[in-house]
Amino acid sequence: MEPRFIVDSNAGKLARWLRIMGYDAIFINTIDDQALVNIAMAEDRVLLTKDTQIMKRRVITSGRLKAILITDDDALSQLRQVVETLNLDYKFNPFSRCLECNEPLVSRAKEEVGDMVPPYVFKTQTQYMQCPSCQRIYWRGTHWQRMEKELERLTEGVKK
Repeated sequence: MEPRFIVDSNAGKLARWLRIMGYDAIFINTIDDQALVNIAMAEDRVLLTKDTQIMKRRVITSGRLKAILITDDDALSQLRQVVETLNLDYKFNPFSRCLECNEPLVSRAKEEVGDMVPPYVFKTQTQYMQCPSCQRIYWRGTHWQRMEKELERLTEGVKK
């Protein structure tokens, strides 16, 4: 079973990159430490945090809750740390989750999205995905290519 994550408010961009890779990563911005731990335990999620105090909790030190202390401020360095620590696959299921709300995306026919995307995008793209929760539409434009190149760059030198 693939790991699922809960990302503390101090590492929000990390959640986005995990979602880009296809991992289930919830991001909680305003919540106290105990509530964060409770959610992680209840949903069997790996806790990713920069908070050294939360790492001292018995539930984490005893190994009942898996947590990783994020050591860098740069989101891509954080991602590399998590991938290496858990031996994750950078190419797990890329671009399959909503970057905003973490929901799995659903394939949509071009005709279904005509009035929801810019005219140029509709003219030039053929594949679309939609978030069933927030209704956001995704397509393989320059932003997608840029993120894909960044993932490729991160995998250089990684033995998989």
